[in-house]
Amino acid sequence: MSKKLLVVEDSKPIATVIKQIAQSLQFEVTLATSLAEVEEILALDTDFFAATVDYALPDAHDGEGISCVLSHGIPSIVMTGKMDDVTRQKILSQPVIDYIPKENSQAFLYLKRVLSWQLTNSKNAVLVVDDSLSARNHIVELLKRRNFTVETANNGVQALAKLQQHKNIKMVITDLEMPEMDGITLTNEIRKKYSREQLAVIGISGAESGIHSARFIKNGADDFLRKPFCPEEFYCRITQNIESLNNIVQIQHAANTDYLTELSNRRAFFRNASQRIAEYTKRKVPYCLAAIDIDYFKKVNDHYGHEAGDQVLKVFALYMRKHFGSGLTGRLGGEEFAALIHGLDTDQLYNKLDDFRRDIAVSDLPVGDTQIAITVSIGAIMDSLDTISKQMNDADNALYWAKDHGRNQIVISGSEEDH
Repeated sequence: MSKKLLVVEDSKPIATVIKQIAQSLQFEVTLATSLAEVEEILALDTDFFAATVDYALPDAHDGEGISCVLSHGIPSIVMTGKMDDVTRQKILSQPVIDYIPKENSQAFLYLKRVLSWQLTNSKNAVLVVDDSLSARNHIVELLKRRNFTVETANNGVQALAKLQQHKNIKMVITDLEMPEMDGITLTNEIRKKYSREQLAVIGISGAESGIHSARFIKNGADDFLRKPFCPEEFYCRITQNIESLNNIVQIQHAANTDYLTELSNRRAFFRNASQRIAEYTKRKVPYCLAAIDIDYFKKVNDHYGHEAGDQVLKVFALYMRKHFGSGLTGRLGGEEFAALIHGLDTDQLYNKLDDFRRDIAVSDLPVGDTQIAITVSIGAIMDSLDTISKQMNDADNALYWAKDHGRNQIVISGSEEDH
């Protein structure tokens, strides 16, 4: 279900641009060009995710539209062509998400970023640590305007406990002066358990000494804010650090994921499989490592084209997720895939592989208007104590035997001579 955005703007060209931005983010847009239209719309419907509000409207020259929209509890971004200190302070004195001067095209790129943040910030939890209730509540209120999930703690000891309880916390904002454990000590303790790639830390302090910013940074903080701070600076620091974390996640995802199928790539599969196998062995859980290859895949590319071949690989990956969802799956390269699965016993593991093989064999994979039939050969090894590279080599040898002796079958390593 799409979220609704109220766009209050009397300039038709600007309203068109904002509408296009919103629709690219899957918003359903309602447009108003005057305060009278806003009041008319809100009299019937106030269920809006957010609003963009022009500061000056034909019947509301001095920001009256902002307070009207805010009075209905709708988070609002102010768009303004009028920018002076008095106007700025008037806007920031109200609980708006942000204000954006309509100076150039960058304003609309920034608007898209702000709207995108509003959609995704709820996935990012922020822990606010401060022994002052009023200071804590002020930061919480600012964060909630930006749609963050917020947790709070009175001191460093409580903060460490909250981090254990809430695994989705991406950022800690901590005051310096607190009882039991201060912000510097807390930051140091956090960095013993959480890297900068996992968690951002921002230190804050009202102390006049300039050395506190350096102390925070040297003890592992990513940033520092001096109290009292203005909302603009606060949001810039918060956003910059959250975006850095999200960029790291995207880079890590790209480094570990096959670009075409979204399965683990070869490096990630081997690393994660090695870790899982060690755990299965320790817990005495039956497991199976399987090398999987699409039979005669070159013929698919030659007959239907490489674009169709890529589509077959994507659909094939969906079948792997369907059958081995609780296991680990990967694309090793070309038409070579691998799966690591666990179960109750070797018979159950074999049946899981065979269910997958048979499902592929009887299904025609949809590629555009064409249905393409394929089969797979599988080589597998059960409950081996060898290294992951040795196990994969043994599974590959079983796979080659399967392909050399008819394809569309499963061969378990060590049983080739029984065939």
